[in-house]
Amino acid sequence: MHDAAALVRAARGERMLSVRSFFDEPTNTASHIVHDPVTKRAAIIDSVLDFDAAAGRISTRSADALIAYVRAEGLGVDWLLETHAHADHLSAAPYLQKALGGVLAIGRQIIEVQNVFRKIFNAGTEYACDGAEFDRLFDDGDRFSVGGIEAVALHVPGHTPADMAFVIGDAVFCGDTLFMPDYGTARADFPGGDARQLYRSIRRLLLLPEQTRVFLCHDYKAAGRDVFVWETTIGAQRTANVHVHRGVDENSFVTMRNARDATLGMPKLIFPAVQVNMRAGHLPEPESNGTRYLKIPLDTL
Repeated sequence: MHDAAALVRAARGERMLSVRSFFDEPTNTASHIVHDPVTKRAAIIDSVLDFDAAAGRISTRSADALIAYVRAEGLGVDWLLETHAHADHLSAAPYLQKALGGVLAIGRQIIEVQNVFRKIFNAGTEYACDGAEFDRLFDDGDRFSVGGIEAVALHVPGHTPADMAFVIGDAVFCGDTLFMPDYGTARADFPGGDARQLYRSIRRLLLLPEQTRVFLCHDYKAAGRDVFVWETTIGAQRTANVHVHRGVDENSFVTMRNARDATLGMPKLIFPAVQVNMRAGHLPEPESNGTRYLKIPLDTL
């Protein structure tokens, strides 16, 4: 974490990372396009492929908006970053990569997720379990850059085994690990999730400088708030996060998180989303009739 904190401090006062966020209300997902304003090199974080579950229909409205912005701003995409294998929306990364290029990357622990869900879906050789569908698998502490702006990948397990946070310049993109301070933290009851790991991952992120900008993957409008919000700061999380503000100890958090998770239903897109996202957003191959199919295991989760 020392390197990540030093990176944020060094970024202050220098050229600032430009961030443009796109919010998909049907899945409550915020996707982010970040770029170096000097070099115009960019990364796209947590993109959305539109999926009508009732009709079984895929569309690219959300992804096309990202493509339009990249082209209008004259950006070059170097990275397509996934914070984890999302359970609430399908990734548009392969579609974006075909249109814009870029290295498709996720944390190395995606291999663990693939091994768990391969069994759940009773999948054969069409599901690799080595992360090979991704172009790069990040290890904790791996350094990279967006143009001339330095970045580091941090492993923050708990929500899933494979969650990563990306510190880019003076900002951190934390996926589902944290929500807005008035909403709290991610659930930890998916296969491989762990509330104690989640607490430790969050505390690690809270060691970043208080002025660090925090960009979230989701917002659900906490009670009493009428607008969606997906940007906050480490300082605000330390003092005001309803689940992990300063003074909340690990055991208290674990008790709260486990009790809260026991009341939650599964995300409505968990089976199609994980089935696609564990394969880097690639859809299943068409069968003999030219149609693609997704599996829905019954009485499993």
